[in-house]
Amino acid sequence: MSSQNPEQQAEQAADRLPAQAEDERREQPIVRKGMFGANTTGDTSGYGGLVVRQSPKVSAPRPYGGPGGTAEAGEFDDVADALERAYPRFGDAIERVVVDRGELTFFVGRDHLLEVARTMRDDPTLRFELCSGVSGVHYPDDAGAELHSVVHLLSITHNRRVRLETTCPDADPHLPSLVPVYPTADWHERETYDFFGIVYDGHPALTRIEMPDDWVGHPQRKDYPLGGIPVEYRGAEIPPPDERRSYT
Repeated sequence: MSSQNPEQQAEQAADRLPAQAEDERREQPIVRKGMFGANTTGDTSGYGGLVVRQSPKVSAPRPYGGPGGTAEAGEFDDVADALERAYPRFGDAIERVVVDRGELTFFVGRDHLLEVARTMRDDPTLRFELCSGVSGVHYPDDAGAELHSVVHLLSITHNRRVRLETTCPDADPHLPSLVPVYPTADWHERETYDFFGIVYDGHPALTRIEMPDDWVGHPQRKDYPLGGIPVEYRGAEIPPPDERRSYT
C-alpha cells in the first residue's frame, strides 16, 4: 500500500532500491576490523570478527525522477538538464549526482563550485535564489576527500530544493567561499570552519563563531576526542569524567 505523503513515498521508493550483492561488497577495501575494542575472534560477542568495508560512492542513474521517488524522468531531470544547458562545463564540474529519499545532490568539484552556484542563482530556468545553510561532514576514511561541505539551496521561484556537495582533503582543507554569491552563507561558513576546520577562501571574516577564539581543534570532526581525556580550556585543565570528584 502506497502512502499519499510525499516524504513517505520517497522513503518507500528508497526501500525498493536493489541491495548490493555479496560479491560486490567483498571487492570493497576493508576500513576496520572488530568493534568496541574487540580485536580477536575469541570474544563471545562476535564483534572481534566484524569486518567493515568501505561503501562504494553512490551515483544515481538517469532518469533521476523527482521528490516523489518515481522511476520516470521528472523534476530532478529538469534541474539537471537546465544546469547542463546553462553551464557548458557541466561534465567537468559535476562529479556525480545522488538521488536519495526524494532529495537531489550534485557533487561539484571545488574549482567549479563558485561558478556552478552563480549559475544556479542567476539562470532563469533554475533560479535558486536562497542559500538556506552550509554544513560540514567529516569522513576520515574517504581518502583525499575527508572533508565535505554541503550547501542547501532553495528556489523560491520554482519551489525546488537541491544540494551542492563539495569535498577537500585534510591536507588541503580549502574551498571557495560562497558569500560573494549567497551572502547568507556568511555565518554558516564560519560555523563549518569552527567545527570542521574547512577554510573558505574569500570569506570576509572567517573567524570562530561558537568556540572561543583560542580553542584548539575542531569539535565535530570524528577524530576529535569526546571524553576520557583531560581537556585544556584557557589555561585550566578539566579532568576526564572518570577522574572527576564525585559528590554522591
